[in-house]
Amino acid sequence: MALTDPTEFAVAIASGALRIVDLTFTLSPDFPVMVLPPELGQAAPVRIRTISRYDDAGPGWYWNEISLSEHTGTHFDAPVHWHTGKDLPNGSVDTLPIEHMVAPACVIDCSAEAAADDDFLLTREHVLAWEDQHGKIEPGQWVLMRTDWSKRNFQDYANLKEDGAHTPGPDVDVMKWLVEERGILGFGTETIGTDSGQATHLNPPLPAHHYLHGAGRYGLQCLCNLDQLPPRGAIVFAAPLKILNGSGSPLRVLAVTPGQ
Repeated sequence: MALTDPTEFAVAIASGALRIVDLTFTLSPDFPVMVLPPELGQAAPVRIRTISRYDDAGPGWYWNEISLSEHTGTHFDAPVHWHTGKDLPNGSVDTLPIEHMVAPACVIDCSAEAAADDDFLLTREHVLAWEDQHGKIEPGQWVLMRTDWSKRNFQDYANLKEDGAHTPGPDVDVMKWLVEERGILGFGTETIGTDSGQATHLNPPLPAHHYLHGAGRYGLQCLCNLDQLPPRGAIVFAAPLKILNGSGSPLRVLAVTPGQ
């Protein structure tokens, strides 16, 4: 039955019939950021400077000044973030259709594979096996790759070695297929990027960015608590900050699931 009264949604949350799961890391100065080759531009960690805290600078109030990259912490990638999406209309965070900010999610559990192999790549075969059990991924849905990577401590989160990062992600074929054949709204991960740590060696390099943003789709990364979501049935609220010409944004990602 279609929900025609929005208050029914609020009542369902208040009663416990629906549950809200926070998929967001706390933004802090020690949260790891993407590290690129040294000849390229780098993102600085979050900086938080107190303006006043009930003191001479402001006796009755507390507030901070923050500075951070658009792609820091749990964050959203818009199409304009990547060269394949740079010429698409409405590709920055301030112009995205707001209807896309609330959508169903399919959660593919790759936690065992990622625990056994830091460089695990999600393949079409993995997704087809998931569909055999949970049903076909429909157009306009998020696909979230659960790896439990978010449970690592910050020292191991980026997993940087001499040859770069070693983190799980999708392979080229599955990313192209999810975008072109399944019509997904976007792809989300628990790692710093939507691509694997070694994805610069794939063809095309960084296929999640390449195919998602070239088709006007989105990325979410640095998610957490994906183990609290069902394989399907959750609704994700992912609304980036409305930054002028923004390529992405930190955001609070919430999921609504059936209550327990």
